[in-house]
Amino acid sequence: MRFALAVCLMLAACATIPSAAQENPTAYAKPFDQILDLYVRDGLVYYRALKSERARLDGYLASLADASIDASPRDERLAFWLNAYNALVLKTVIDGYPIPRRSQEYPDRSIRQIPGAFERAAHRVARRMLTLDAIEQTMLAAFRDPRVSFAIGRGAMGGGRLRSEAFAPGLLEKQLTEVATECVTRAQCVEVDRTNDRVNISSIFSWRSQDFIAGYARSAREVFAARSPIERAALAFVEPKLLRTEQEFLARNEFKIDFTPFDWSLNDLTGRGGR
Repeated sequence: MRFALAVCLMLAACATIPSAAQENPTAYAKPFDQILDLYVRDGLVYYRALKSERARLDGYLASLADASIDASPRDERLAFWLNAYNALVLKTVIDGYPIPRRSQEYPDRSIRQIPGAFERAAHRVARRMLTLDAIEQTMLAAFRDPRVSFAIGRGAMGGGRLRSEAFAPGLLEKQLTEVATECVTRAQCVEVDRTNDRVNISSIFSWRSQDFIAGYARSAREVFAARSPIERAALAFVEPKLLRTEQEFLARNEFKIDFTPFDWSLNDLTGRGGR
């Protein structure tokens, strides 16, 4: 009963999203916050439930189409684009869910099984027609914050862990700090293999090498000076958040870094004990 009541209240609020958001840019985050709270658990998504109850998500995305955000303060703009990207990924998945297998290159049900999901399908956001790749590579890249790369989920296990809350301007710095810290707790981001003298690091670091190098390479330990700029940057990003035993292992600088292939498995909670 509580779940049904919550959904009814959400659907009733759909019509108010655009006007409220136009009056207050920070209001763009609130409806999406409710969606994430209801359908996301530990970074995984109840895609089946979200698809069957999608009116709230569709209403939220409609509110973004003609949003006037360009003159807003930096944190409002960054939160807006992070939320827009993550919401559009959810839409992309449920539009094709359950996703049929079309390619042997990617896992079953992967968002990558949807043709052109990132590079061709265009969406109207803030009076622009943009693909997901364009949002990531232009709108989000303009902020020059490497943590953004782990704040977007990409609908995949290898991406940043999708939060159960929207990004909000007043909380953004705290949220991005948590994103960076959380990354290091997952093997998809970094895995210190002391037995084989390996450090496995997400390929996301190499995808966004320029931003990571600019933001972190200079702060790497002197012992890593002979390593490549992207290796120094990745180590500087992850090392302060590792366990002490792992930090001591890195300090010996006798390991090889491997940038691991991205895991495109769908971050689907459906069938894992969820709805």
